[in-house]
Amino acid sequence: MTALSFEVIGARAEPYAATPTITLQLRVTETTGTPVHALALRAQVRIEPQRRKYSKVEEARLYEMFGEPARWGDSLRPFLWAHVSTTVGAFSPATEFDLAIACTYDFEVAGTSYLHALEGGEIPLILLFSGTAFAVIDDRLSVEPVAWHEEATFRLPARVWREMMDTYFPNSGWLRLPVETIDKLVRFKAVRALPTFDQTIVQLLKEAGVEE
Repeated sequence: MTALSFEVIGARAEPYAATPTITLQLRVTETTGTPVHALALRAQVRIEPQRRKYSKVEEARLYEMFGEPARWGDSLRPFLWAHVSTTVGAFSPATEFDLAIACTYDFEVAGTSYLHALEGGEIPLILLFSGTAFAVIDDRLSVEPVAWHEEATFRLPARVWREMMDTYFPNSGWLRLPVETIDKLVRFKAVRALPTFDQTIVQLLKEAGVEE
């Protein structure tokens, strides 16, 4: 039987990917000395918001997700950020590999809303692994599941996510709206002779009494 140990050793934002992407660098070690022929690996990446402190500004931004800070003892719970998969080539006893996480600026996604709310610090992550290990035991190929308890934690610097989004969406973001809402915005923009959708939304907020 193989025994695998995973460790996240770094993270970087990918500046030239097709979509905003953060790459985690990992090290995997087979601790019994068994040569591993390959890994078909899956990972569930979860954010553990209860494992860090928050500023007053961050608390206000996270109200929609978690409610009043007085309730955070109950409402701050781990949540899914991404499902990712990769393959790892032969190694013995250890090797390093990359795990790419495609990101979005869609504020309907919980992970985006949470990450956007952070001013700095670190993002507590836990990676839960599964998949298949192909090992060489007694000169024979053995196929085994990756043990369900295999996991790794990592504190991702919030600046990595912010720098990545600033690269792909400099000083901007985006909201996904129904076509009917977009049509109404277009009509409002035309009636008020507003040159951009940014000014259109600013005008709506002003008329609603929302201060900056």
